[in-house]
Amino acid sequence: MNEQVIHYIETIVKQRPALISEMEQYAQVHNVPIMELVGMEALLGMLRIQQPKRILEIGTAIGYSALRMAGAVPEATIVTLERDEERFDAAKGFLSRSEDGKRIISVFGDALDMAEEVAQHGPFDAIFIDAAKGQYLKFFELYTNMLSDDGVVYSDNVLFKGLVAVEEVEQKRIRNMVKKLQQYNTWLMNHEQFDTSILPVGDGIAISKRRGEQ
Repeated sequence: MNEQVIHYIETIVKQRPALISEMEQYAQVHNVPIMELVGMEALLGMLRIQQPKRILEIGTAIGYSALRMAGAVPEATIVTLERDEERFDAAKGFLSRSEDGKRIISVFGDALDMAEEVAQHGPFDAIFIDAAKGQYLKFFELYTNMLSDDGVVYSDNVLFKGLVAVEEVEQKRIRNMVKKLQQYNTWLMNHEQFDTSILPVGDGIAISKRRGEQ
């Protein structure tokens, strides 16, 4: 999206609560990746339409997305997973300062190893994938069996600053990550059980809805 348009949208987005603004500043100072504002607002808009009762978030970071989702969908309970201990502790601190945080269940551990524990909290009406980009396909396969019949999967960062559209990325580490995201996007768009649309907002959001036929 045109940078001028993004800036315009950011200037008219409703002012966030003081705690949310503090978290945005914390993320910037401590170099913690959180959703871009325009992408976050798009996700919240879709959740307000869907009105999920239970949400699974893969990748808590400092709890920014979880707290914003809880604020946007007041009836929802959110289960959120984080494997980085420092970020997990930071998230617990922020969440404890909000009433909405009481509806957020924080679970420490690697999402690839937590399926059995997470299943006890399901099924989920929405799954939000926002963790290690190279593991998106595994996350999707591991957790979509916990999705309710009308559930939706939201995957963030699927356009990765537009690099998925670049033919050759110079840095090897970034190149490998881009390649895995490209594979994930192609796999997702051709999935036999899900219909997927990719929105070019924020860093790219994929919306996957299970098909009606069994």
